[in-house]
Amino acid sequence: MKPSNELFDLIKSLTKSEKRFFKLHSALQSGEKNYLRIFDAIDRQREYDEEAIKKQFAKETFIRHFPSEKNHLYKLVLKALRAYHAESSISGVLKQHINNIEILYGKALFGEADKMLQRAKKLAKDHERFYYWFELLGLEKMLIEEAYQTGDFTSDLKALIAEEEKVMERLQNLAAYNVLYAKINYVFRSGGYVRTDEEHAIVEEISGHPLIKGKNTALSNRASTICHYTQGFCHWAKRDWTTSYTKFARAKEILDKHPLLKKDLPKRYVRTLYYLIQCEIELGDHAHVKEHIATLRKLPAEPGFGDLDIELLVFCNSYLTELRLYDRAGMFKQGVALEAPIMEGMERLGGKMPKEFELEFFFHLSTVQFGAGNTSRSLYWLNRVLNDPEPNLRQDIFTYARLFNLVVHYELGNYELLEYIVRSTQRFLSKRHRAYGVEAALIEHIKKLARTSSEATRHQLFSSLRDKLDALMKDPNEGTVLKYFDILAWVRAKLDGTTFAEAVQGAFKQEA
Repeated sequence: MKPSNELFDLIKSLTKSEKRFFKLHSALQSGEKNYLRIFDAIDRQREYDEEAIKKQFAKETFIRHFPSEKNHLYKLVLKALRAYHAESSISGVLKQHINNIEILYGKALFGEADKMLQRAKKLAKDHERFYYWFELLGLEKMLIEEAYQTGDFTSDLKALIAEEEKVMERLQNLAAYNVLYAKINYVFRSGGYVRTDEEHAIVEEISGHPLIKGKNTALSNRASTICHYTQGFCHWAKRDWTTSYTKFARAKEILDKHPLLKKDLPKRYVRTLYYLIQCEIELGDHAHVKEHIATLRKLPAEPGFGDLDIELLVFCNSYLTELRLYDRAGMFKQGVALEAPIMEGMERLGGKMPKEFELEFFFHLSTVQFGAGNTSRSLYWLNRVLNDPEPNLRQDIFTYARLFNLVVHYELGNYELLEYIVRSTQRFLSKRHRAYGVEAALIEHIKKLARTSSEATRHQLFSSLRDKLDALMKDPNEGTVLKYFDILAWVRAKLDGTTFAEAVQGAFKQEA
C-alpha cells in the first residue's frame, strides 16, 4: 500500500510563522520529542519519500511504530494551528467564546458567563453568523433558568423566544439560498457555459424560484449576496451580460458596504469581482477590465484576504481573466508574455492549484500561442489538456480542446494524422452527446480539407464552412464556441489571406 501523503501535505502547507509557532508550542510539552525530528525530516523533502525517512531513523526505536508517530504528529500540528488561528477568524473567536461560556457555566460563574455571552451574541449578530447566534441563544436559556432558581426574574423570556424565532427564520432563509447557489454552481463547474436542454432547465428552475425572482426575499445581507450572485449566474447562462453585470455589481456593493461581511466572505468577494470582469469582457468594457484586475491583485493585502487559498484564487482569477481578455481582443503577443509569470506562479503554488484552473490555463495558453503564430508551442499546451485523464469536471474544455486540436494539426500540415484525430474526436463527442452543429460542420470540413491538395477546392471548403458557421451563430448555444476559440475568425483569415490575429482584431473592432 502506498504511504499516505497527508502529513507531508499538511507540513508543506505551513507558512514560516506557523512552523515557528508549532515549534514554540511544542517546547511547552515535556518529555521526548521524536515528532519534531520527523517534522524536520519531512519538511526538508521536496516530495514525500517515506522509505528515506525510515532509513534516516533506522536505528531509532520510534521508527518501528512510524504510522502512529505520523498520526500523533499530524494531530499536534493541527492543535498548534488551532491555537495559532484561534482569533484570526470570527468562527474561531465565537468558538472560543462558546467554550469559555460553557466552562464558566460549569463552574457556576453564571454572571461572568452571561457577560461573555452578550459580547459573543453581538459578534454573531454583527457578522450574521446565525448558527453561532442560535447556539448562544440555547446557552442563554440555560443561564435564565439558573437566574430563576436564584429568584432573579428580570430576564424577558418572551423576547428571547422571539429572537430565537427570528434567528431560525434567517438561518433557514440562508440555507435555502445556499442550496440554490450549489445547484447553479454545479452546472457551471461541470460544463462551463450552459448549452444543453438539461442545463437550461436547471437554470430556469432556479431563475423561477420565489427566493430568486421575488423582491426583498433575502432576510440578511449574507443571504442577499448569495441571491444577487445566483441571479448573476442565471442571467449569465442566458447570455444577458448587462443584467448579469448589474447583479454581480450589486453583490459586490453589499460586501463593500459591510466590511465585516466582506472580511468574513473573502472567496465570495473574489469570485464576484471575477464574474464582474467576465461580464465586462463580454460587454467590451475593457478599460474597466484592467482596472478591476488591478483591484483583484491588491486584495491579498486587505484584512481577511491573507490566506493561501485566497492568494491562489486571486492569482488564478486575475491571470485567467487577463489571458481571456488578450485572446478575445487578438492581443496575442501580450497573452504570450504572461506565460512566464503564470508558470512561475504555478510552480510557487505547487500542487495546490485546483484541476479546473490548471486546465483553463493550459487551454488559454494554447490559444494565445496559436494566435501569435507559435503553432508548435500551441500544440504543446493543448496536449497538456488532452493528455489529462478526463474527469467530469469542465467537459466543455475537453470538448473544445479536441475541436481546436483539429485546427492546430491542420495548420501544422499533419494531414495523415488528422484522419485518426477526426475519428477519435467523433467518438468522444458521440459518447458525451455534445455534437452540436458547429462541431459537426468543423469535423466534416476538416476531414475534406485534409484530403485535398487543390487550392481552389480548399477555398470552396472554407467558403462553405463560413456560410454554415454564419447560419449556426444565430443560435446562442452554437455561438458558445467563440468564447473558447474564434473559429469564424480563423475561417475568414483563410478566405481573406490574412493572419488569424488580424482577423480576430478586425472582428473585435467591429464589436467595439
